[in-house]
Amino acid sequence: MVHMGISHCSQEVHNMKRFVIATAVSALFSGAVLAQQGTVQRDVNQQQRIENGLQSGQLNTKEASKLEGEEARIQREQSRDLKNGNLSPAEKARLARDQNQASRDINRLESNKATGNPNSASSKRMQADVQRNVNQQQRIEQGVKSGQLTNREVGKLENGQARVDHSEARAGANGRVSANEQQRVQKAENQQSKRIYKQKHDAQQRH
Repeated sequence: MVHMGISHCSQEVHNMKRFVIATAVSALFSGAVLAQQGTVQRDVNQQQRIENGLQSGQLNTKEASKLEGEEARIQREQSRDLKNGNLSPAEKARLARDQNQASRDINRLESNKATGNPNSASSKRMQADVQRNVNQQQRIEQGVKSGQLTNREVGKLENGQARVDHSEARAGANGRVSANEQQRVQKAENQQSKRIYKQKHDAQQRH
């Protein structure tokens, strides 16, 4: 009887250990998902702020292009960090620092003396392109929340977003965006849209 009691107790201890390990793994996984959601949500917010600045005239085309260049650098960084499927604490901290700096830069450019004409053809083109960025980042964020996108897939898509933002930065670097430049940006945006759809509807899912 004693032997049976000890065996039963050992089994309980074993089960408890398995439960604790599973809980810890689940917590780590949930933390990684929440961290990635927060990072992508920050991308959405920053792009929306740039869009709002263009629409209000607080940002001109050249200023918006500088900010898009900064966003491109952050998204390339996200892409590199997510190649292994996870964000380490150091990587999360670095991304947060860079996003904080981008936020300060948006504030600074919105508050300076330079203004834009939101009704100009150039600003309208930039507004349309930045609004597309907002939409694409929201689609990525939704894919993270729903589990349709793995972290590695998010990394690939953020690299695509970086290419789009870089194209916008180049197009508006001289303070104006021509119709031909916008066509090139839109081509990159259309390619990115297809990539988002493909990654969200493939067999890879976050479980």
